[in-house]
Amino acid sequence: MSRIRVLVGTRKGAFILTADGKRTSWDISGPHFAGWEIYHLKGSYADPNRLYASQTSDWFGQVVHRSNDGGMTWETVGNQFMYEGTPGTHQFYDGTQHPWEFKRVWQLEPSRANPDTVYAGVEDAALFRSNDGGLSWQEFPGLRSVKGHLWQPGAGGLPQVEIGGHPRTIWQPTGQCAGSGGDN
Repeated sequence: MSRIRVLVGTRKGAFILTADGKRTSWDISGPHFAGWEIYHLKGSYADPNRLYASQTSDWFGQVVHRSNDGGMTWETVGNQFMYEGTPGTHQFYDGTQHPWEFKRVWQLEPSRANPDTVYAGVEDAALFRSNDGGLSWQEFPGLRSVKGHLWQPGAGGLPQVEIGGHPRTIWQPTGQCAGSGGDN
């Protein structure tokens, strides 16, 4: 019988819930990162034991973690998210232009084919990719440079993109192609 795993990020840490296919009894592991706000927790499609977690705090800032054993142990990976070139400005909540600055990772999306490739959607709005399991990050500057100056004033979080389907395509929630990337 297959097993079910639910990854939960909360303001008080991360939890991993597992059950058999009938879902009659659940095992709960956690809290992992007790007391830390977890923005996103995601497992790899290519390697179910590879997990990624995005946590943040006002004191320590943004931290990305990776587990290679299904969440039993965690290691901190790369946290250098640098906008390529001269970032310029974007529209701020009050309508004024504001310089781009990295704040946090909202979304982590592992590749469907390679457990070492993972994408990160960040605030201020941009998309990054790592090909080495999260140790280093490179921005997709084309997504920000075309109309990025108009994106930011959402104030309720950022839109989610899907990295999937065709291995070189990134899709917006509307289903329209947002850009093309490397190997997925």
